[in-house]
Amino acid sequence: MIGGVAWSTLLDLTLRHLYLAVVPLLCGLLIALPLGWAAARYRWAAPTLLAGTGLLYTVPSLALFIILPLITGARILDDSNVLIALTVYTVALLTRTVADGFASVPSVTRQAATAMGYGELRRTLVVDLPLAVPVLTAGLRVAAVSNVSMVSVAALIGVSQLGSLFTQGFSRNTLEPIVVGVVASVALALALDLTITLGSRLLTPWLRAAR
Repeated sequence: MIGGVAWSTLLDLTLRHLYLAVVPLLCGLLIALPLGWAAARYRWAAPTLLAGTGLLYTVPSLALFIILPLITGARILDDSNVLIALTVYTVALLTRTVADGFASVPSVTRQAATAMGYGELRRTLVVDLPLAVPVLTAGLRVAAVSNVSMVSVAALIGVSQLGSLFTQGFSRNTLEPIVVGVVASVALALALDLTITLGSRLLTPWLRAAR
């Protein structure tokens, strides 16, 4: 027991919080990759793609959690509402980062790959994408921390996760569960940030060799 919260309860809430934060992060990355690539590849489409996805981030999260069940037909307590909403926000954050990442690849490198016989798809996957990883990682770290923070808002509509400790603390007029929830959320965000950083180092061995 810590701060009036059983360890088993804290573990369950932490795992649910991790699930609700990470799944949208991965889904958002998969959607943002082609959008960001298109923005970098076709300059005429960049303003529309970047402005359009960027505007998604201006939608209030609580309003989106409430509106989504009306669109999807899911129950308001269904996890899918949180997963879809956070995927939308992840796409909003990552599309510009992905475009910047692909734009950061030196043109001489692309030309060399083309001269070696690489087609556009192969060059994108084998040359451009790995070289864009450092930039992508920076955006992914921001999106991960943002998701951990936003998941907590879903406690206001009754979705169980670490944010539930905040609502419990307010309803009981006691500070301990709130402190436990804050500390656990920060620890979870730091753990995700560290995981992404380590993953980036593993995917970019040439950067370590250059240091």
